[in-house]
Formats: sequence, structure tokens, C-alpha cells
Amino acid sequence: MLNSSVLNMKSEKQHIRCRIIIEVLGKPKEHVEKTIKEYIEKIKKDPDLIILKTDFAETKQQDNFFTTFAELEMVIKGIPKLIGFCFDYMPSSLEIIKPDELILDNKAISDFLNDLQARLHSMDMVVKQLKNENEFLKRNMNNVIKNVILVALAQAKLNQEQLTKITGIVKKELEMFLNTLVENKSIKKEGDLYSIIKNGESKA
Repeated sequence: MLNSSVLNMKSEKQHIRCRIIIEVLGKPKEHVEKTIKEYIEKIKKDPDLIILKTDFAETKQQDNFFTTFAELEMVIKGIPKLIGFCFDYMPSSLEIIKPDELILDNKAISDFLNDLQARLHSMDMVVKQLKNENEFLKRNMNNVIKNVILVALAQAKLNQEQLTKITGIVKKELEMFLNTLVENKSIKKEGDLYSIIKNGESKA
């Protein structure tokens, strides 16, 4: 029976032949095609990766974006490097061709789980930061829109269609802002016209 040190050595030195797919989505088309080629060139420069074959797919349009992918047949030097490759390059698909069995010892599993946990924590922090930034931007944007409405109504009484043209906001979304301002008694609605509630004017 092999001891743990021998297993660890085997997992690090075992060459793994695999087929992977790297995908890119974006726009414009030229940027997508340039990005996928630069990404593959970066992979080829890794000394622990041996690229045997590269096939680039035709770029196709998907909704308002363009998508393409590259299929690589390659040899990766060891299980730790295979795991690291998945984290670093995030292939959309990975198929192990050889060997039929892989030796994965306790240390390799522990390293993998610790690395996975660290990356998940890091990703969670990024998501939370983006969420906070998005909420901040959304709040500021709402204030900007409300101020534009108030400035416009300070000049004259306007209906919803006129306010839509001024703000550039579609009718359904603009109506939510107008209703909020009416509820807050910042503006009033008389018939189809909106107007500012001036100082000293009853807000009842």
C-alpha cells in the first residue's frame, strides 16, 4: 500500500490529458475574437500546460452580444495544477481523456477545499461590494430623476407625456416617480397636469 508522501508525489507529477472549452461573450465582434485569441496565448505561456491542439469556433451573434469558444486538447502536469487551472482560467467544459483513474490524496483534497473556500469568500466580498455600489448608484439616480421632474415643474405645469419627453423615461416608470412625489406632497396633480406645491400652499 502506498504511503501518503508517495501518493502526494504521484498526484503532483501525474500528467493529465484533457479536452477543455474556453468561451467568451461580449461585443463588438472584433473585441470578442481578439479576446479569445489573447486568452489562449496566455494559457500557452504557462510552463505547466502543454497545448496539443487548438480549434477556434466561428463567432456567432446571441441576442445583442457575440459569442465564440476555443477547444483545446492539452496535457496538464499534476492534479494540483489541474485544479488551479480550473480556478484561474474558468473553462466552461473540461473532459479528462487520460488517465482513466486519478490519485488524489488527503493533502490535495484539503488544499483544493481550502482554495475553494478562500475564493468563495473573495467572490462573496466582491458581490456584496457590487451590491452596495449598485444600491448607492440607484439611490442617487432616483434623486437625480426626482430633481429633474421638480425643476421642470417649477417652470410650468406639465402632463405626463411632456415629462416623459423631458426626462427620457418611459411612461410606466415615470409614473412611479410621479406617484411618489405626489404621496410625499412635493407635487400635486390636477386633471392631467402636474405642478409644484409652493411654499405656503396647502399640502392637505
